[in-house]
Amino acid sequence: MELPRNPTRPVRIGTITIGDNNPVAVQSMCATHTRDVGATVKQINDLIKAGADVVRIAVDTKRDVEALIEIRQQTQANLSVDLQENYRLAKTVAPHVDKIRYNPGHLYHHERQKPWQDKVKFLLEVAGENDCAVRIGVNGGSVDPAKASQFSEGDSISPMLASALEHCELLDTLGFIRYCVSLKDSDPTKVIELNQRFAAERPDIPLHLGVTEAGMPPEGVIKTRIAFEQLISRGIGDTIRVSLTLPFDRKGDEIEAGRQILADIAAGRVRSVVDYGLKSLNIISCPSCSRVENEAFIDLAQEVKAMTEYAADYAVTIAVMGCRVNGPGETDDADLGLWCGPKAVNLKRGSKTLGSYSYHDILPRLKEELDIIISERTETA
Repeated sequence: MELPRNPTRPVRIGTITIGDNNPVAVQSMCATHTRDVGATVKQINDLIKAGADVVRIAVDTKRDVEALIEIRQQTQANLSVDLQENYRLAKTVAPHVDKIRYNPGHLYHHERQKPWQDKVKFLLEVAGENDCAVRIGVNGGSVDPAKASQFSEGDSISPMLASALEHCELLDTLGFIRYCVSLKDSDPTKVIELNQRFAAERPDIPLHLGVTEAGMPPEGVIKTRIAFEQLISRGIGDTIRVSLTLPFDRKGDEIEAGRQILADIAAGRVRSVVDYGLKSLNIISCPSCSRVENEAFIDLAQEVKAMTEYAADYAVTIAVMGCRVNGPGETDDADLGLWCGPKAVNLKRGSKTLGSYSYHDILPRLKEELDIIISERTETA
């Protein structure tokens, strides 16, 4: 069975092209520290062997850039670079990659007085000079505060959609059309709505699909499957990434999961959201990547999952984040959030920070807060 496809325009990323009825491309992201050249090259090769069409790596410092130059010399893989606050690194990074991903919500951190439009124009000039595609990557946990303030509190979808459309309009105005868009959230139902609404307004732009912070298998795969099935079966989506919290040596599982989901959709094996029977307790955790500051984060996520089994029937969301880039902001919407630093774990209830604890002490403290929430909800039921 051939998958239906929206009439998106072609966007070339190195040796592949997404959109324009090309096969849906599957991506992943390296979990190794970019500055560890040998380990990163090995993981890139492992991901390619597993079937990855594009591999993304993070570059945050000049040392990462120096490593990237060596990495590029040792692999012909289609490389995408993930830029965070320091957008100016694009100039030294672009000659060595095939795609640049920027997050509109992170542009305001650096050179705050400079208009975001000027920063994007800089990125596009660099991309054009170096034969790079661009991804506009909008995330639910890091929407530009200025854009979020334009909409009612509790509406997380409208500011994301408005941000993506605004950036697309700017790129089009500047004559740069070699780009795709992603609209990601940890809630698969929001991912479905976001991408359906975007595709209705801009069916010409290729979409990169993903459920960010989907968590650990099997629940993380199920959440991702829910979103992908409802979108790809309707012709929406040109490249995908399955984002799972995994040991660093199992990143290939993301590629295998993505390809299996695509095969199932092509075979007509698509179920409704309710058919999956997910537990009421929702644990979200970011995918293991090079920004993780302590690999104990991965073990902690597994320990949180095991410890909270007793609360499976309670509608509580617990977020476990692996670094300071995503941790502070992307735990705000969870009932309880952990964001993990090099030596300590920060515990939050909603947007309020409750304290910082060692990796050894955090689980009992988390259980205390979870029990309080369960008690409060039981009393008001």
